[in-house]
Amino acid sequence: MGLAERTCRVLVGIPWRPQPHRVYAHDLTVDTYRVLLPEAHIVDVDTEHEAFCLAACRNKAVRMAEAGGYEVVVLADADTLPEPEPLQQAVQDATTSRYVHLPYTQYRSLRRDGTDQFLAGAPLEDCNHLVVDGACSGIYVLNPATWWVHGGQDEHFRGWGFEDAAWLAAHKTLLGTEPVRHEGRVYALHHESAVKTGNQYEANAARCYRYLQAEGDPTAMRVLVTENANALTWDSSRSSTGG
Repeated sequence: MGLAERTCRVLVGIPWRPQPHRVYAHDLTVDTYRVLLPEAHIVDVDTEHEAFCLAACRNKAVRMAEAGGYEVVVLADADTLPEPEPLQQAVQDATTSRYVHLPYTQYRSLRRDGTDQFLAGAPLEDCNHLVVDGACSGIYVLNPATWWVHGGQDEHFRGWGFEDAAWLAAHKTLLGTEPVRHEGRVYALHHESAVKTGNQYEANAARCYRYLQAEGDPTAMRVLVTENANALTWDSSRSSTGG
């Protein structure tokens, strides 16, 4: 079933704190969603955390979708481009699904060489790339209720890293299965990498380890989810409309 057959209200939430080397990727991402989901409302999302908190941005976008009466929210990284059919099918299926949907079965990192090819006019599918096996980030498609049943994403993760792996463990443990994947690819554009050292990075790694240790144990996982619920924030003052 395509979008033309059953239109639902969709919010595309893009976690975003401007950085000069990433602006081009953000703008391409917004343009892509304007084409693929022309009826969707697209919004950039940030929070007041001093260190950028991707998990908090995603949680905030879901709360915005709830407040606005949207049936589906697409949590879209500002550097990741989806293919049309898996995205549109994920949106349709997510309206009443108990699970989060990922609109891809293959995650391609274009790196610098592949991104340069794309910017020079090459089709995405023909660009040089690295396949990231087991990737579970980039784009989530879901209805708001499903997001909170397994705790949303953990806002203890700040800066770069690990919130996706922790979230996946919670999804599998509390919902009883992997997210639903739709056959297709996503393409991550190149930009400068975040710093992957320091106290916060180590704290993120340690917290993720707790999630991995709790995987398969609903009681232990609910302890972590409760800790996360106590840390949840939502401040509408930092959101801005991207489309």
